[in-house]
Amino acid sequence: MSQLEWIRTGRKALGLSQGKLGKMVGATQVLVSQWETGKAEPSPEQGAKLTELFGNPAPKVEPAAKPAEKPRKAKNGNGRAVAPKKQKSFEQTLWDTADRLRGSVESSEYKHVVLSLIFLKFISDKFEERRREIIAEGKEAYVDMVEFYTMKNVFYLSEESRWSFIQKNAKQDDIAVKIDTALHTVEKNNKSLRGALPDNYFSRLGIQVSKLAALIDSIDNIDTVADKEEDVVGRVYEYFLGKFAATEGKGGGEFYTPKCVVNLIAEMIEPFRGKIYDPCCGSGGMFVQSVKFVESHQGNKKDVSIYGQELTATTYKLAKMNLAIRGIATNLGDVPADTFFRDQHPDLKADFIMANPPFNLDQWRGADELLDDPRWSGYDVPPTGNANYAWILHMISKLSENGVAGFVLANGSMSTNTRGEGAIRQKMIENDLVDCMIALPGQLFYTTQIPVCLWFITKNKKAQIIEGHSDSNHRDRQGETLFIDARNMGMMIDRTHKELTSDDIAEIARTYHAWRGEAKDGAYEDKPGFCKVATLEEIKANDFVLTPGRYVGAAEIADDGVPFEEKMAELTQTLYRQMDESVKLDTEIRKNLEVLGYGG
Repeated sequence: MSQLEWIRTGRKALGLSQGKLGKMVGATQVLVSQWETGKAEPSPEQGAKLTELFGNPAPKVEPAAKPAEKPRKAKNGNGRAVAPKKQKSFEQTLWDTADRLRGSVESSEYKHVVLSLIFLKFISDKFEERRREIIAEGKEAYVDMVEFYTMKNVFYLSEESRWSFIQKNAKQDDIAVKIDTALHTVEKNNKSLRGALPDNYFSRLGIQVSKLAALIDSIDNIDTVADKEEDVVGRVYEYFLGKFAATEGKGGGEFYTPKCVVNLIAEMIEPFRGKIYDPCCGSGGMFVQSVKFVESHQGNKKDVSIYGQELTATTYKLAKMNLAIRGIATNLGDVPADTFFRDQHPDLKADFIMANPPFNLDQWRGADELLDDPRWSGYDVPPTGNANYAWILHMISKLSENGVAGFVLANGSMSTNTRGEGAIRQKMIENDLVDCMIALPGQLFYTTQIPVCLWFITKNKKAQIIEGHSDSNHRDRQGETLFIDARNMGMMIDRTHKELTSDDIAEIARTYHAWRGEAKDGAYEDKPGFCKVATLEEIKANDFVLTPGRYVGAAEIADDGVPFEEKMAELTQTLYRQMDESVKLDTEIRKNLEVLGYGG
C-alpha cells in the first residue's frame, strides 16, 4: 500500500475529516489533502503520530534534510532567472479539474454540474458528522431517525444519497444516473430543498465517465466541515460563481454581482436586524453578504429574515443551494417567477432591500399591461422600453416606513428623460426619497461594460434612533441628498477588471454614515471631487439630474509651493523645446517622402 493510500484509508476507517486529522497530527487540512494526493509527505514527527493513530507502520518517511545551500534561481536558455511557479490554491486546482468538462458540456451548463456535486458533498459531510455525534452520545438506536438530524439543521440522507456511495461508484458506467437519483431523493426527503436541485440533469448531459470520475475525486478532497470558521465550501462556491462569471462573460455572469459591490451596499445600509429583500436575487449573493456582514460585526443572523425572488429556474436552484450550504433560511417564493407579473411576496414590507436588477431591460411588459398597477401609484407608468424605473418603483413599494434600499443601475438612470422616466425621477426627488447616489468606477462587472451607479432610497430622513448591533442616531436629513463620485477608486485585478478595495469601501461607507449623523464616523464635510451634499433646490436647478459629477466638482489640486511665474517659465521652455522637435521631425518626414518619389 502506498503512503497516500495508507493515510486516506486510515483516516476514513476512523471517520475523520482531513481537517480533524490535521489538527491531531499538527498539520493543516490543505496539507493532509496534499498527502492524500501525493503532492506532499508528512514530516517524521507527523508520520509517527499517524502510525499511533492508524495502528500499523507508516511507509518510510525520510528524515528531514539538513539545511542546504540557498537554492539558486532556475534559469532559462538565455541564462536569465525564472520566477518559481506559484502554488495553486485548492479552489484553483478544483477549478482546473472542473474546467476539463468544457467541450463535453455547454459552458452555460457545467456550473450546475460542479456546484450540484459540491452541494451533495457538503450535505453528506454534515450528515456523517451528525451521525458520528449520535453514536458518540450513546444513541445508536436513533441513528436512522430523521428527527435526530433535522433538529440540528442537518439533511437526512438515505444510503444511495450519500457522498461515500457516489465516490465508491464514480467509475461505474451508470454514475450519472446514480447522481441524479441521489439529488432527487435528497430533494424529495427535505422540504426546504423543494425545487432547488437539478432533475435528471447528469443523465441528460451524457458526460464522459472518466471526466465525471475525475471531478468527483477532486471534490472528494474538499473537507467541507473541518473548520466552521473558515467556511470552506462557501469559499469554493463563491470562487466558482466568480470564475463562471469571468469565463462565460455576459451569459455566465447574469446571476453574479461582484463581491466588492455587494460588500459596499451591505456596509452602507447595515442590515443588522429585520427583513431583507432582493426582487431579482440571482444566485443569492446579496443575502450571503448580508449574513456575513451581521456575523462580522458580532451580530446574530437569526435577527434577519430573508426574502427573494428569481425568474430563471436554473439560477433559482443555484440560489437555493448557495444559501442552504451556508445554513441561511430563506423564502424565495414557491417557484421561480417574474417579479412584475407574479410577485411572490405581495404583502412584504422590507427593512432593507439590496438588488442588482437586469440593466435596461426591454419589453418587460406589453403596451397594455400593468397600466393600473398600484406600485406606480402617484407616478407615471414606467415605459415598456426600459424596466429601470419599474424596478425602482417596485422596490419603493416594498420598503417599510423606516426602510432603506441600496441597488445597482446603469448610469443612464440618473439623467434619462426618455418616455416619462425623467418625470418619475423628478417626483421621487420631490418626495424626498433619494438619500444617496454613488458613481462607481468602470470595469467592475464581468457582464457589462456599461457604467453603473448605486442608488440609496429611504422613506424617512427625519432624525431617529436606528436599532441594530449598536443603536445609532440619524440626524434630520430632510431635503438633502448626498452625492459621492467614486469613479477614480478601485484597483485593476486583471487586464480588464477592476475591484473596489476594502479601504475604498470603508471610506465610502464612512462618508455616508457621517453624513447621516452617526457619531462613530465623525463629522461630515464636503470634499471637492469626491462628495457633496445637495439640497432639493440645487437638484432642481440641475434639472433633477442625479449624476454625482454635476455636484461634487473637481478635486482640489494641492499647492506645491512653486510660484506661478516660475511654473509658467518652465512650461514655456518645455513647449519651445517640443516645437523645435516638431520642426525637425517635419523636415525628416519631407526628406523621406522625397526619397520615395513623393516630394513636393
